[in-house]
Amino acid sequence: MMSETGNGGAIDSRMDINEILNYLPHRYPFLLVDRVLEVVAGERITALKNVSMNEPFFPGHYPHHPVMPGVLVVEAMAQTAAILSFKTMGSKPDDKSVYYFVGIDNARFKRPVVPGDQLVIDVTLQANKRGIWKFSATARVADQVAAEADLICAVRPTP
Repeated sequence: MMSETGNGGAIDSRMDINEILNYLPHRYPFLLVDRVLEVVAGERITALKNVSMNEPFFPGHYPHHPVMPGVLVVEAMAQTAAILSFKTMGSKPDDKSVYYFVGIDNARFKRPVVPGDQLVIDVTLQANKRGIWKFSATARVADQVAAEADLICAVRPTP
């Protein structure tokens, strides 16, 4: 379902996992976005990651007290940002280019993410110049900030 916003951005109300697979090259066990709740091309996106005890990293990351590694929370935010980038460009990933994660600034981890949590990931586009994308991102669990960071990504030709 598409509708126009007052500032010209198009709102896609939802993306299920089948559509997400068209916008991210990642696959299990590295696909970290389960659903998109809303995306406004050129502006913002909200996505979900359902955290299950079946995640492949839990047996080795504090087995006595499973915690999702913070770097994977940041990766989930970056994958959400990638979907926003491709929606903004009006394209999908292909074999001729790679979407690289090139920087993380101001990363902060505020609460552990544990099995049973649902990460709500909000990403806002801050700038896009010459193929360099800058975003601010926040991951929340039950309205508590779990992590936040400024992300920098770049689309480059495949070597």
